[in-house]
Amino acid sequence: MRMSVHLNFQGNCAEAFAFYAKVFKADNPFQITYGDAPKGSPVPPDWSGKVMHASVPVGEGLLMGCDAPPGKSTPLGGFQVSVETKDEAEVRRIYEALSQGGSVHMPLAPTFWSPLFGMCADKFGVEWMVGMPGAGQ
Repeated sequence: MRMSVHLNFQGNCAEAFAFYAKVFKADNPFQITYGDAPKGSPVPPDWSGKVMHASVPVGEGLLMGCDAPPGKSTPLGGFQVSVETKDEAEVRRIYEALSQGGSVHMPLAPTFWSPLFGMCADKFGVEWMVGMPGAGQ
C-alpha cells in the first residue's frame, strides 16, 4: 500500500511543484494543464494554462496537487505533510529548503520522539513536519 497527499492551490500550483521537484530531487515530476483536457471538457477558458494534475515522487509516495478552479476548493489548512528520513543531513537540507521564504513553527531539534524534528510552513502556505524516525519506528 502507498499513501499520497493531494494539495489544492489557487492558481500557483506550477510554481509550487517546480519548487517541490527541486526540494525532493524529483527525477520524474509529472504535470498536465486544464488545456490538455479533451475538447468539450468543462474547463473555464481562462484556466487552460493552470495545472489540472501535478505529482512529484517523495520516497515511496507521491506529493500531488492541482489548481482548483474558483469555488471548487477551500484554502489550505488543518493539516501538515510529514516527511522523514534516517539521513540527518537530508533532514536538515529539506527543512531548510521548505522553510525558506515561509515560516518556522518549530526549529529543528531533538525531541523525546525523534533525534531531529521540526515544523514549518513553506512559501505557498503548506505546513510541513520534517524529521528522523525515532527508536522503534
